[in-house]
Amino acid sequence: MTRTLVIACGALATEILAINTLNGWDHYELQCLPAKLHLHPDRIPDAVEKLVLENRDRFETIFVAYADCGTGGVLAARCKALGVEMINGPHCYAFFEGNQAFEARGEVTSFFLTDFLARQFDGFVWKPMGLDKNPELLELYFGNYEKLVYLAQTEDVALTAKAKEAAQRLGLTFERRYTGYGDLVSALDPKNASAPRPVPG
Repeated sequence: MTRTLVIACGALATEILAINTLNGWDHYELQCLPAKLHLHPDRIPDAVEKLVLENRDRFETIFVAYADCGTGGVLAARCKALGVEMINGPHCYAFFEGNQAFEARGEVTSFFLTDFLARQFDGFVWKPMGLDKNPELLELYFGNYEKLVYLAQTEDVALTAKAKEAAQRLGLTFERRYTGYGDLVSALDPKNASAPRPVPG
């Protein structure tokens, strides 16, 4: 029996693989759900539960690499009922910056991008919101925002340029903030008591 499974959001796949490479970790198997579930967060708990139930007999430990991600506490309640741990925090913006630091900033008028969202801005923001066909909706959606904050996981000039372009398209000022992988590292670290790790035996 393979001992540990991480069920992750597809938007975190690149970051999780990079963390594993940097730390030389191989203590779990990774399965990712489609990143586009974030366009319908109400579907995330059912999708996670389905994977947990499908794999429970194959793994001794299952860890869910999602934060709440817009599920309104439903995902946390589902994970608790299933007896599996998950990442703490409201969303990936918070745990990349560090949940405490993110909460302390209280940036209610900021719109956030990560490396993934900078790379996939059209597919996950512009087109799903209908801004490609109805640009007049821009003021409705973003009129109360003041700034786009790019939380960068990597030092990538091309991604920074994409994020800056996104800010211009949204009519927002731009700030780049390097976070690295933040709390995602400690969430996956086998030294952390709640992280995915092989069960001794």
